[in-house]
Amino acid sequence: MRELMDPLEGQLTHADDRVRLSAWLPPQFGGTPRVRLGRKWYSVLWLIPIGFLFLTVGVPLVQELRRLPAVQHFIARYPGQDSIPVQYFGFPAWLRWQHFLNLFLLLFIIRAGLQILADHPRLYWNPHCTPGTEWFRFQHDVPRDRIWTAKDDSVTLPGWLGLPGIRHSIGLARWWHFSCDLLWVLNGLVFYLMLFSTHQWQRIVPRTWAVFPNALSSAVQYLSLRFPAEEGWVRYNSLQLLAYFATVFIAAPLAVVTGLMQAPAVSNKLGWFGRVLHRQAARSIHFLVLCWFLFFILIHVTMVFVTGLLANLDHMFAGVNGNSPTGLGIFLAALTLVIVAWALATPLTINHARAVQKTGEFMIGWLKAIAEWWDPNNQYSEADISPHLWPNGTMPNSAEYDALARAGFGDYRLRVGGLVENPVVVSQAELKAMPKQEQITCHFCIQGWSGIAKWGGVPMRHILKIVRPKAAARYAVFYSFAEGAEGGRYYDVHTIDNMRHHLTILAYEMSGKPLSVLHGAPLRLRCENELGFKQVKWIAAIEFVDDFARIGAGQGGYNEDHEFYGYRMPI
Repeated sequence: MRELMDPLEGQLTHADDRVRLSAWLPPQFGGTPRVRLGRKWYSVLWLIPIGFLFLTVGVPLVQELRRLPAVQHFIARYPGQDSIPVQYFGFPAWLRWQHFLNLFLLLFIIRAGLQILADHPRLYWNPHCTPGTEWFRFQHDVPRDRIWTAKDDSVTLPGWLGLPGIRHSIGLARWWHFSCDLLWVLNGLVFYLMLFSTHQWQRIVPRTWAVFPNALSSAVQYLSLRFPAEEGWVRYNSLQLLAYFATVFIAAPLAVVTGLMQAPAVSNKLGWFGRVLHRQAARSIHFLVLCWFLFFILIHVTMVFVTGLLANLDHMFAGVNGNSPTGLGIFLAALTLVIVAWALATPLTINHARAVQKTGEFMIGWLKAIAEWWDPNNQYSEADISPHLWPNGTMPNSAEYDALARAGFGDYRLRVGGLVENPVVVSQAELKAMPKQEQITCHFCIQGWSGIAKWGGVPMRHILKIVRPKAAARYAVFYSFAEGAEGGRYYDVHTIDNMRHHLTILAYEMSGKPLSVLHGAPLRLRCENELGFKQVKWIAAIEFVDDFARIGAGQGGYNEDHEFYGYRMPI
């Protein structure tokens, strides 16, 4: 037994190990995906008639251009492929296996990534996320006649598309996304190693500047519907080569870098680079990389079908240069496996959500633990402060809190106890008499939005000096005046090492003003290497403990218990 159990611990609730749809956030559908050009919004569905118009006008136009002697001479000089001899042929087994694994993992990365985007369905080029400044969205305008939280803004995706396909399921989606990301990166590293230890790199790496006119020649030939010579068993044409090169050596690394730059522990560690490639720029580029992958997959699959289906499938799935049904049979078996996995992913996730959470923690928990050791020291200037910071969380709704708020929190008392040598109860006046620290830092919400604010308050290391945690104390439990979405007291747990960091404070001011009720008054935590849901608002008490396995549902916080988030969330 712990030496002291805070009275608020009795108000915590256990949680189901599956998603209870009856208690989950109700569905809410957004709008058609739109892009803002200037001040006007345009539906992305316009791309369909634009693409159709491009083909119906472009194909006849290019066919006529091919009749010109100059164009014919250009194609004769640049037939679409380099003449440099190659030292490879065919598709070895390792390449065929990695092709399948890449496809399999990417499908789940994309599904889970779309689910993550649906939790804040807006993209920005600025770091502030002020409503109305986004350049892409599939949600409506933010209402001006009510408080609209980031959670309110989340939308539902169909179950066949999103993973798991229910609104505000970002915790589960992140386990899928990051776990598959890790496997995809490992698969990619093996691919790079094998690629450059064989001659297969010559298939997708340009070796002369002639690749560019040859690529243009290939494009003209494709658009005129008189395709360039198909020599895929030996070499790709220059347009294919450039497309593969861009995908493998530009888009894939960019996806990894922009994914990591959305993490507080990474962005706040990298100084000026984290301010230039800030979270919202990284999110936008990450999304554009997704668009490239989707476009590449669409064109790739289309060309496999129209340039000789049996031969192409024999190449990539059977590893033979033929025109037999062998490759088709293997492809259909692989496709069946993908379809079955796709169909089972959503019901498995909903019915075994805790198992998904535990599997995710096993897969990438060690990586998050390493990231927590990074020193998040990135700070901003007052000119960088955001004009808007999205509100979030379930507001306190109790007579006790209402009375404190009406009195301006003059009667507020912070209780700090547990495994400490000197438990204390501190008034608001006493808190403000303690050494004050101010810092301008960026808030990273798990839903994807961010915002910069100036925080003022008491360094947590000063509180530690007062209460003197015992040697057995490993964690600090923060209890809120608010309840969680499914009822029961909101809480979250941090390592004591995080509490000793020089940027960890108990904030009672925000951007030069007293902290508002909307943003956590009278006191909220700032711990700059973690995501926002761990920055507990409306703090009622702090308890130091040796373990959190017996607290709540034992996962390290309310959202960890009920919404299957991760306990360590620096990424």
